[in-house]
Amino acid sequence: MSPVVDVSHIRAANPGPFTLTGTNSYVVGRDGCWIIDPGPDLDEHLEAIAAEVEARGGAAGILITHDHRDHVDGVPQLLRLLDGDVPVHAARYKRADVRLRNGDMVGNFAVAATPGHAPDHLSFVLYDTVFSGDAVLGEGSVFVAPDPGALRGYLAGLELLKALMPRRIWPGHGPVVEDPVAKIDEYIAHRLERERKLVEGLAAGARSVDELLDAAWGDVPAGLRPAAAVTLAAHLDKLEEEHRLPAGVERPPWPVPGLAAHV
Repeated sequence: MSPVVDVSHIRAANPGPFTLTGTNSYVVGRDGCWIIDPGPDLDEHLEAIAAEVEARGGAAGILITHDHRDHVDGVPQLLRLLDGDVPVHAARYKRADVRLRNGDMVGNFAVAATPGHAPDHLSFVLYDTVFSGDAVLGEGSVFVAPDPGALRGYLAGLELLKALMPRRIWPGHGPVVEDPVAKIDEYIAHRLERERKLVEGLAAGARSVDELLDAAWGDVPAGLRPAAAVTLAAHLDKLEEEHRLPAGVERPPWPVPGLAAHV
């Protein structure tokens, strides 16, 4: 039986269409605890993290799943509140002291590359528990940002997490996932269903962004349609990489000002 993972879940008060109920931060372990994703630069949120760290005997380090602003903007202020030399571990975050990549170990955490939502995205695996950032959410689906190989990498990352057979996933947004394998299967099926609808739309002659969104993302609320267009671009990249994309297809613009930092 795996050791019990001692987690404190602290949710930031930054709800919204991309952050859902707010960005989740985690404090894990004791007497050298680990902070996963300090979150946005909100005083009350960061003070709550700092208080939890103090109650747990101090921090061993900070782990960053990816460098989107709602996950990292609070790092400088948190470091000041901790008033100590706390190393920051990340794949790309500009203030990182230690650069991480797939297969690394940090303390007892195994590092798993789970790109797609962001090129630098990592998940952290502790025994039978995964801290998934925005690779797997507690509710809703993940937006995949266009990048060479992003969607194929995203699906491969999901398969990697599934193969670990985790007992619990603590996500970057939303509630804890108590049935991780079923959730990951749901995510894979959802992404492949979007692809199926997109291919059908292309076969029927859809070529514009609006036509393709109508074909494969017709259920998405109007306010999230620009973000759906971002994921559409990643799907088009995958089809092109697989030599399945017809000529004359309109590409959604990327990056989109004000959106790139969220999706």
